[in-house]
Amino acid sequence: MTTPVLEARDVTMRFGGLTAVRSVDFTVNSGEIVGLIGPNGAGKTTFFNCLTGLYVPTEGTVSYQGKVLPPKPHLVTQAGIARTFQNIRLFANMTVLENVLVGRHTRTKEGLWSALLRGPGFRKAEKESEAKAMELLEFVGLAAKRDHLARNLPYGEQRKLEIARALASEPGLLLLDEPTAGMNPQETRTTEELVFAIRDKGIAVLVIEHDMRFIFNLCDRVAVLVQGEKLVEGTSEVVQADERVVAAYLGEPFEGDPGEAEVAEVEAAEAAAEVAADAEAAAETAPAAETQPATETQRATETQPAAETEAADETEPAAETEPAAETEPADAESTSDSETPSDPEGTADAESTSTTKGEAQ
Repeated sequence: MTTPVLEARDVTMRFGGLTAVRSVDFTVNSGEIVGLIGPNGAGKTTFFNCLTGLYVPTEGTVSYQGKVLPPKPHLVTQAGIARTFQNIRLFANMTVLENVLVGRHTRTKEGLWSALLRGPGFRKAEKESEAKAMELLEFVGLAAKRDHLARNLPYGEQRKLEIARALASEPGLLLLDEPTAGMNPQETRTTEELVFAIRDKGIAVLVIEHDMRFIFNLCDRVAVLVQGEKLVEGTSEVVQADERVVAAYLGEPFEGDPGEAEVAEVEAAEAAAEVAADAEAAAETAPAAETQPATETQRATETQPAAETEAADETEPAAETEPAAETEPADAESTSDSETPSDPEGTADAESTSTTKGEAQ
């Protein structure tokens, strides 16, 4: 029979008028790997923070092994719950070994004076902590890099180091916040094997992750948070088959979706707006069509005097050239044949020639 390690009852977390987590009941049993999934902004990390003492829940209680947890992170760690973070939080300028030794602080009894005097008891505890840290580095595959600075490790190994530091506090429950974020498939597979090995040590594991293949291959049970509420909980098969989970991730409506009426109202409003826009466009086009014939008539009227003027200009040079025809028939004929009314410059020359000859006569 499995015994509950973690019990969250009616946990609610509000930030002013925003309710990030609403009345969530959640249980993790000993030796169990449980997944917590949901779309971005579903409240997963906020719920994690309520479990580990970073946030004090507005309502509800969180218990570990039957005891209500105090709202202090170091006391939660001392009680037996350790966690990693979505964004890696290592001591970048400390060595790999030193980072793991930091995680041992809740399991050592030496205080300030013991550290300052560095007596036999302190030196013994220091050796024991170093031996334990090396075991954990061997466990996660980082023993060969014990003296490397944490900042010089590749991303995947930094994730492993953070898990080793969490395990250094000897927890009964380990919370992993997106442990495979940014990893390639090979690193993800290695992390999956590492989590199974942690479970084999008797440590229960609670995992937040967006990689669905990783979650469904890893977890005994999966819970889904949507908008701060627990939507469904069960085995991987049950969760994958739930249409509400599919709708939450893909945005596809499901039968009985309470948003259908609202969607219909929005579509009706959009259709009415399109009809109004079409009517307005038709009203603006009609006056333009009525004014177009008047414009064409006006242009025809304005063009007519110009045509009469051109005809008069064409006739006048012919009349003036008659006297010139009597004096020089050959020149007049060649001038009238070569310079047609379509050539205004030629007409002007003919007029000036005729006027000169008339004056000479």
